[in-house]
Amino acid sequence: MAAAAAGPARRRRPERGEAAEPPPSPTGTPKSPGTGTGAGPGLARRLLGFELRELTRWHRFVRLLHRPQDPAALGAFRAAFGLLMALDVPQERGLGHLDQRYLDGLEVCRFPLLPFLAPLPLDWMYLLYTVMFLGALGIMLGCCYRLSCVAFLCPYWYLLLLDKTSWNNHSYLYGLLGFQLALLGADRYGSVDGLFRPRKRNAHVPLWNYALLRAQVFIVYFIAGLKKLDADWVEGFSMGTLARHWLFAPFRLVLSEELTSRLVVHGGGLVLDLSAGFLLFFDATRPLALVFVTYFHCMNSQLFSIGMFSYTMLATNGLFCRPEWPRGLVARCPPRLQAWLPSTEPPQPSPDCLYGGRRARGGLRPRQHLAAAFTILYVLEQLFLPYSHFITQGYNNWTNGLYGYSWDMMVHSRFHQHVKITYRDGLTGEVGYLKPGVFTQSRRWRDHADMLKQYSACLSRLLPRYNISQPQIYFDVWVSINERFQQRLVDPRVDLVRAPWSPWTPTPWLLPLLVDLSPWRQRLQELEAQLDGHTDAVFIADFPGLHLENFVSEDLGNTSLRVLKGQVLVELVEQQQNHSLQEGQGMQLPAGQYHKVHTVSPEPSCYMYLYVNTTALELEQNLTRLRELRERVRNGTEQAPLPPELRPLLGEPLPAGAPPDPLVSLFLRRERRQQRKERESSLAQRLRRFLRRKFFLFRRSALMTLIALRNLALGRPAPERLAQEVAFASWRGEEEEARPESDAGAPRGPEL
Repeated sequence: MAAAAAGPARRRRPERGEAAEPPPSPTGTPKSPGTGTGAGPGLARRLLGFELRELTRWHRFVRLLHRPQDPAALGAFRAAFGLLMALDVPQERGLGHLDQRYLDGLEVCRFPLLPFLAPLPLDWMYLLYTVMFLGALGIMLGCCYRLSCVAFLCPYWYLLLLDKTSWNNHSYLYGLLGFQLALLGADRYGSVDGLFRPRKRNAHVPLWNYALLRAQVFIVYFIAGLKKLDADWVEGFSMGTLARHWLFAPFRLVLSEELTSRLVVHGGGLVLDLSAGFLLFFDATRPLALVFVTYFHCMNSQLFSIGMFSYTMLATNGLFCRPEWPRGLVARCPPRLQAWLPSTEPPQPSPDCLYGGRRARGGLRPRQHLAAAFTILYVLEQLFLPYSHFITQGYNNWTNGLYGYSWDMMVHSRFHQHVKITYRDGLTGEVGYLKPGVFTQSRRWRDHADMLKQYSACLSRLLPRYNISQPQIYFDVWVSINERFQQRLVDPRVDLVRAPWSPWTPTPWLLPLLVDLSPWRQRLQELEAQLDGHTDAVFIADFPGLHLENFVSEDLGNTSLRVLKGQVLVELVEQQQNHSLQEGQGMQLPAGQYHKVHTVSPEPSCYMYLYVNTTALELEQNLTRLRELRERVRNGTEQAPLPPELRPLLGEPLPAGAPPDPLVSLFLRRERRQQRKERESSLAQRLRRFLRRKFFLFRRSALMTLIALRNLALGRPAPERLAQEVAFASWRGEEEEARPESDAGAPRGPEL
């Protein structure tokens, strides 16, 4: 590959009306004659790489965008992007568990953007993923490049539009970058196509190829920074607990956790996003930008489960450097290795580029005008889309638009306290409740009105199979966004099956975010800081005329309610008693019973639950006593013999006929789990678990794909044999030690 790709760079004869090619400048951009032999480059050229006058006329702008550039950096990005997308297919795209999502005959509610989109049969879905994976490999190798881009993009966008619950910013970015690469000459360096097409091999690419990708990356950074100017981010409420992560431990040595969150997490993220694009663009600031951006994305790869996004953004760094930088790396390799690597020779001229000075006006073709116009329109469209939510108002919730193309990354964090789904039989009037998430494979529907509408429509189609006629569906979704009060997202009195919804108008049954209560967040933090380690709090805000029905578990033997604002009426259902509470008043709530909290004030009410999990507290105290008892026996201060059921504390077997003590068994399980965690906490052990997990994921992806392709080619075998093949594909080697059962009495809040 490298021997052919490193062929001699041939200089073509200038065409009619075109000046001869000038020698390349140190920055990789050809010099423009006509500035005078004694005059140095102007300030604009030194900063931007071109003169401002080149933007004053359309033909000058077109010539600027078709200035010849070294294709090496573009080829390196193409290879890295293709590799990362190939790794992404079994992981975030879901090939490793495809049969769990698209099993034939599975009763499941899906959330496509376009209603007519539906998944293919399972075996055909595996074929679709195979085409996408091969397309990613073709992009990486530069093999049948345009066809590979189409093979990757078509399945990718189909799968993205098929499931809105999988939308996020970086998945949207992958689709945009793949679309751009399909239009660029990224296969002119280090590609298989270059081996068979000498005119394409190591040939210049026009400047707009780099400009388009650089503009896209700049928009990702800068718009993300603008979105972080939101008051929640600036005040440090978006990622309030992130500063506790071990990655921020060095900062916590000199700063408190609160200052680390505000200055490092929120302040540092805001400054980096706003400045990264500018710092990467200019030569003088690029080394500093590369250091901070690399550190930023390496941290993100450990902080969040965002797949290949961090590594994709790291790969884009090379687009801002001198385009010939990969040649320098290849030149430093041993001569024997260089024979298998891309060329280190200067690139050859390309008919897609324009050579000559600023005064040369000839040689502009319609295709070059079209490329310049497309570049401008694409950049304008990308600048407009993050702020286009005034058009698609039906997708606006408490945050604007569908999460994905707005670049509002990590600006909003949500915590769901409770979700209740109520159905009513339209004929009999029977009322029942559904488990939240029934018939779904995601929880994203809880935050989006359009998905709630789709979910209710799906439930209305499925419930008649279970003898529920003409079902009416009601949702009661309680969520806190950026550490605000827990409040309702939608009106629980509205039947969403028959409720109106349009992508172009606001959703009438969506309840507003109580932003007037945002200043309470500081007070809520102060109230939580006053609690002891065994008491927890839940802060509620509700609308006038609505009520909250709640059940206090028997484990929560000490639960109280306190009004912070407004007036409420507490109805004790079993006792048939009502208690009116105003601001500052509170009451004890009986355990094991239902109660209702009615908001009777004309403005929203705010109140808090204080609860102590007495069962969990007693359990922890008993475990502490066992630990202290074992220490006294070991150091000789405990002289009395241990009862038979406690002898396992010292590693002795349980005497025959003695029943095991559940508390001792739980104590030993916790101890073994802690020992295993300490034993496996080393870097080598974590790396081993990571590689083992990825190996079996890719193994299952490959084997299940082969099974599906065999089914398409030869037909499905007998069910018993197919089950054996799936079991073999799902095998994960020696089973890991079984996870201990979750501790009884784990702290839980009131079940709203």
